[in-house]
Amino acid sequence: MSPKRSRTAPDEFARAGRAAKFLLGKTRLRPRVAVVLGSGLGDFAEGLEGATRVPYAKIPGFPRSSVVGHAGRLVIGRSGKVPVAVMQGRVHLYEGHGIREAVFPVRVLARLGVRAIVFTNAAGGIDPAYGQGALVALRDHINLQGTNPLIGANDERFGPRFPDMTEAYSKAFRATAIEEAKRLGFTLHEGVYAAMHGPSYETPAEIRALRTLGAELVGMSTVPEVIAARHMGLGVLAISCVTNMAAGILDRPIDHEEVLQVGERVKGNFVALLQAVLPRIEAATAGESSAGKAEASHH
Repeated sequence: MSPKRSRTAPDEFARAGRAAKFLLGKTRLRPRVAVVLGSGLGDFAEGLEGATRVPYAKIPGFPRSSVVGHAGRLVIGRSGKVPVAVMQGRVHLYEGHGIREAVFPVRVLARLGVRAIVFTNAAGGIDPAYGQGALVALRDHINLQGTNPLIGANDERFGPRFPDMTEAYSKAFRATAIEEAKRLGFTLHEGVYAAMHGPSYETPAEIRALRTLGAELVGMSTVPEVIAARHMGLGVLAISCVTNMAAGILDRPIDHEEVLQVGERVKGNFVALLQAVLPRIEAATAGESSAGKAEASHH
């Protein structure tokens, strides 16, 4: 057997292909850009035109989200003139999913023809300069989840054995998002995101340790998906909504209800920003699409 593949790795590629084929059969749209919506941020998908909505439970091989604030469906529609695939909710390791399952939807999006993904999440603010409701573009991350979606045999059809993470988050996409936020009249901050396993929120001592490590935000998602996306050569923009200040920053407890409420409060800015950046991200992927098609036909 070739060292590049195991019995399970090609199966994952085929499974992702079957799910993508199923979704492509539901719509005539062929999105090159996708959006993954985090806790309390699902409203963007409701405004898409000509939308096809597919519950995760109906998509072959798709894991199901069980978290409050996650609708658990994939929506393909148009944001303005841009065809886009939108995940209303994601699955997390703390729900009991394996890491390969957690990133399987990203694999499917890539097989669907997507070349760039905008990830969003609700995060705890470690840097007090942000304040509740701040939107922050991730410039880097620290993976403290104790695992990686690329562990195990590598399937070269997805990507290389050792993908480079020097620029996990596209500088160009980030600059675009900051520019559009400014035009819309608000500040899009930049920060480093620490990914924890969860589901318990962090202790004040853990937050002090994270700050020492250089983290400015903390959450329980996104990083495995970003690693899988970069493994497949997809461009990444990630935006956190600071829904609560992390433990010990303010002298009060944290609860999930507050996370959802703050997501509701910032949705106007959040949706406006997505609507502004998606056409520019799609335009940036246009040059790659022909190369991507050639690659797909080769496989």
